[in-house]
Amino acid sequence: MDAARRLTDDEGDDVRLPPGLRRVVSLVPSLTEAVAVSAPGLLVGATDWCTHPAGLDVARIGGTKNPSVEAICALRPDLVIANEEENRAPDLAALRAAGLPVWTTRVRDLDQALASLHRLLVDVLQLPCPDWLVAARQAWSFEPPARAVRAVAPIWRRPWMVLGRDTFAADLLRRLGVDLLPADDPDRPGAPDRYPRLPLAELHALEPELLLLPDEPYRFTATDGPDAFPGLPYALLDGRHLTWYGPSLAQAPAVLAAQLADRRHP
Repeated sequence: MDAARRLTDDEGDDVRLPPGLRRVVSLVPSLTEAVAVSAPGLLVGATDWCTHPAGLDVARIGGTKNPSVEAICALRPDLVIANEEENRAPDLAALRAAGLPVWTTRVRDLDQALASLHRLLVDVLQLPCPDWLVAARQAWSFEPPARAVRAVAPIWRRPWMVLGRDTFAADLLRRLGVDLLPADDPDRPGAPDRYPRLPLAELHALEPELLLLPDEPYRFTATDGPDAFPGLPYALLDGRHLTWYGPSLAQAPAVLAAQLADRRHP
């Protein structure tokens, strides 16, 4: 019988991996899609927010922020995969206390995402490197435009919250020629606010050239969002291609570039 393996996850935690991983629970929608597309049948559980791939037939174990530890344990997974930003530390600690190995990812930019996905799929799950991951690397292998457009990208309203620069989505946008506002606070070097909450007046004072409106987590539309920024050109973005790190990365540059080019005027 093969021996158990020990690997260090993205958070630096030592994870004991049982031999012959056959049952996986995912607490992250993008990782759910990555595993399901790469190894159909490996997943036995996922969150209520795991909407891809279409028709995914696995047990649902609650949300990303409130998973049922009892339901997860009942599935007897060999491994639970999580993300340090999307999932709460107390929930992950409870799963570990129940004796379940938990692999936690950490993603701040595209390079981290590609490396983390390779480690999870190839090193941890011992799958062949999937074609979509190779295609994603190739799709993003271009130089950013010489000039960047200054933009704000709200992800919530009431209160207003925007994407900060130290995020995966911001890195994708930077590669596509978008410089997100606000800039990092010079009084707090090395500790940028990743999702700043700013009053609408302060967002206007940043004098952006473009308003970016993704459809998740808040579903901005042509009639919900542009009204708060009168006269500012805007673009509607697909939230999955902007924020998910998985198979959608292979199409994301083309999808997002087309949406950025389709600028509308309120």
